[in-house]
Amino acid sequence: MFSDIVIDYIFVFSVIVIWFMLIYQFVLFLLGWLYGLRSRRERDELAEMPLTLPAISLLVPARNEGMVITETVLGLLRLDYPKDKLEIIIINDGSTDDTGPQVEAIAAREPRVRLFTVPKELSGQGKSAALNRGLKLCRHEVIGIFDADNVPESDSILHLARQLAADTSLGAVIGKFRCVNKGKNLLTRLINLESLAFQWIVQAGRWSLLRLSTLPGTNYLIRRSVLESLGGWDEQALTEDAEMSVRIYQAGHLIKFVPYAVTWEQEPETLRVWFKQRVRWARGNNYVLQKYFTQVLRIKPRVLGIELMYSMAVYYLFFAAIVFSDVLFVASVTGLVSIRVPGPYTEVWLFAYLLFILEVVLAVSHDEEDSAGNFFLTAFSYFTYCQLWIAVVLKAAFDDFVRRRAHVWDKTQRFKVAPRAP
Repeated sequence: MFSDIVIDYIFVFSVIVIWFMLIYQFVLFLLGWLYGLRSRRERDELAEMPLTLPAISLLVPARNEGMVITETVLGLLRLDYPKDKLEIIIINDGSTDDTGPQVEAIAAREPRVRLFTVPKELSGQGKSAALNRGLKLCRHEVIGIFDADNVPESDSILHLARQLAADTSLGAVIGKFRCVNKGKNLLTRLINLESLAFQWIVQAGRWSLLRLSTLPGTNYLIRRSVLESLGGWDEQALTEDAEMSVRIYQAGHLIKFVPYAVTWEQEPETLRVWFKQRVRWARGNNYVLQKYFTQVLRIKPRVLGIELMYSMAVYYLFFAAIVFSDVLFVASVTGLVSIRVPGPYTEVWLFAYLLFILEVVLAVSHDEEDSAGNFFLTAFSYFTYCQLWIAVVLKAAFDDFVRRRAHVWDKTQRFKVAPRAP
């Protein structure tokens, strides 16, 4: 009797959590979709405004990036931005390949490019440490961050800079990232759908609803004054972008999502690389949760703090609901348990599944990715790709709360990818 009651309570909890997340996500989806339409008009309006563009220092941390660094630097040099207002600093963080010589060859003929080699005894301490050292060399008032595998579209920085010039309340502005190797295999196609849907639903939706976005780790600009007032990047954080986002909002600044400022980046091409990267992300969120669990609720308005906390805890809320529902589904099908709570659960589950597909497909239609193939791929991903996150969260929790492993930053493995035509 007691066990039946417990099972019923667990089932009801799972249904409530899943449906709360689905409804909230649907609201974000609608607002994100509308924001996508409005942003096109905003882009044209800003282009007509007589704005004074800021001078920008772009930082690119690079550790053994010989496979991609030349294409990245050349892509940054193609940016449509006043040459006298742009410098590019490549931070060679203990590379043992030809990263340094490749950048030196470009810098010899292009004065906007500088190579900074981190002293050997200080190298390999993570992306945050490399960025903090590079920051000391910057000459300009706005700092831009790109990962070493990113090739931005030529107008990306221009769009971001216009936003900062037009709105002094913005501490940082972020662009959109797209998957340059999306056609490589099934995994990269799934990652492509995931990343686009996340940006259009979560980033665009939250900005529209709450004036809230979070730094993505690449393709963003931040005011140097804000960065220095916050003491730079947290060198203990595995996800320095999420940690910095909290402090920016604590300081009273905003982070805006600008979907038409686009960069193209590599995504993992093997499941092993994907899993390692995602576990690092989840562990990074664990760190931020532990660091700011009580502090974020003091952010004004309070709803921003609650949303930041929710965004960091969503791994575990979603994980708990999915695991409970999966276990109960299997147990009920096999006859091990029976759910006594009345309701049309098959119809409700089917509706939720179709809603998931609809949201993803319509969200990615902004980028003309709403093909029949991606419709079926989205339907397939619910039972496969999405379920992989259970293993990710379990591994991250085990590493942090059981083994208590040290936070050692490890960059994502690169692959040889054909350059995208500019």
